[in-house]
Amino acid sequence: MKITFCFLFGFINLFCFAQEEFKPAGATVIETVDGDLDGDVVPEKVIIYNTKDTTEYGNIREIQILKKVNNKWTILEKSRNAILKSNDGGMMGDPYQSTEIKNGILMITQAGGSSWKWGYTDKYRFQNGRFELIGYSSSSGKPEEYWTDVDFNLSTGQLTFEKEVENTKEYGPSKKENLIKKGIKLNLQNRNQKERIEILLPKTKEKVYL
Repeated sequence: MKITFCFLFGFINLFCFAQEEFKPAGATVIETVDGDLDGDVVPEKVIIYNTKDTTEYGNIREIQILKKVNNKWTILEKSRNAILKSNDGGMMGDPYQSTEIKNGILMITQAGGSSWKWGYTDKYRFQNGRFELIGYSSSSGKPEEYWTDVDFNLSTGQLTFEKEVENTKEYGPSKKENLIKKGIKLNLQNRNQKERIEILLPKTKEKVYL
């Protein structure tokens, strides 16, 4: 029992040291998540920070993915582009919702809006030496007006669009469309770095934004 306790205490100390070592100056931790992300069965540690660096859209967020190598924590990857800033949620304020690791996939969910709401989940896989965006799902709209759902598998290019309209007088009938769209390359480093990517659906003429 004493050995187990000492081992656990040592592990906690090791992580706390690593967290302080890599923590941006003045930052606070929003969330910490454990899970295997590179297929070696050894859990990585994902930390979401709220940094002290600000813009007109609020505090910049930083995601760090730590990997243990030779019993020492190292940064596998970090980015200040994948997580939206603290006021990017509009009237709802902070857009950050959660980070989850499931079946080796890193999933980040963010949302915002007011009466018109939006939310999306980015899905990243560690491949080609970095975390690449392989999936995107979103929902947006307003009750009694319309609601739009998008599911996009960037690996296969399969995009599914559905717009369920309640106020048909204003927005017309509900719409559905499937599309194969390949060639979009996004990752933790260039996500949200530039203007959102626009995809025009050829049949419904609706637009999907990443």
